[in-house]
Amino acid sequence: MMNYSVKTFYFSATETTKKIATGIAGKLAESFVDGRVVNVDFTLPDARKEPASFAENDIVIAGLPVYAGRVPNVLLKYLNAVEGNGAMAVAVVVYGNRHYDDALMEWRDILESRGFNVIAAGAFIGEHSFSRILGGNRPDAQDMLRVMEFAKMIHQKLTASQNAMETVSVPGKKPYRPYYRPKDKDGNPASILKVVPKTSDDCIHCGLCASLCPMGSVDVNDESIITGICIKCCACIKNCPVEAKYFDDENYLWHKQELEVAFASPRREPEWFL
Repeated sequence: MMNYSVKTFYFSATETTKKIATGIAGKLAESFVDGRVVNVDFTLPDARKEPASFAENDIVIAGLPVYAGRVPNVLLKYLNAVEGNGAMAVAVVVYGNRHYDDALMEWRDILESRGFNVIAAGAFIGEHSFSRILGGNRPDAQDMLRVMEFAKMIHQKLTASQNAMETVSVPGKKPYRPYYRPKDKDGNPASILKVVPKTSDDCIHCGLCASLCPMGSVDVNDESIITGICIKCCACIKNCPVEAKYFDDENYLWHKQELEVAFASPRREPEWFL
């Protein structure tokens, strides 16, 4: 057994990325001395106040959701302050059955630039933030079997390869493609950046949405008030116990429908690179 510390480092508003990252880490940790995993979850604003720092004997399963084919731009300032200090990293992205475009390459490059040795990378599928149809209920049992397989292959690389520390090659383009842009019903580019969720009279003022918002944008005293940006993670919508949160913007709903028509099938499968 090797003397590494296994850690996760992830952003996961609706817990799909968390499930993948912790799944890989848990299986990988079985091969190491103490078998434990330390989770570094930077989903909520308080967790991003200070940059994370890792050590040379760490193996970090670093997970992000794909936003419009790229690393979420709202996280770039925080991610570009993380300190790798020679730790090994596994770059993981999770997307909603459309495509991960350049997100995996971009995430690998960020990790490398911050002092990590990226020894493996994977793209997995999770339920799309906008939808319950795109990648619905994923990662599912089949996905988690692939997670276990990926973890075993990472362990094999660490034990058998003389080149374990070499930067992993992943698909993607440079310069990175622009963020995927939605269109309106007439096919014209449409921005949904300023669109925010609405709150119906069914709201019971439990405050759950405010506690879950990764941008801290839901007013804790009045859940119908959005005080900051909305990244459309839909944590508030998918977790509301009375389904009081919803979007009614025409361009947002059209974009959601277009995605569901175009990308609900075929089922995409995980890919990894070692």
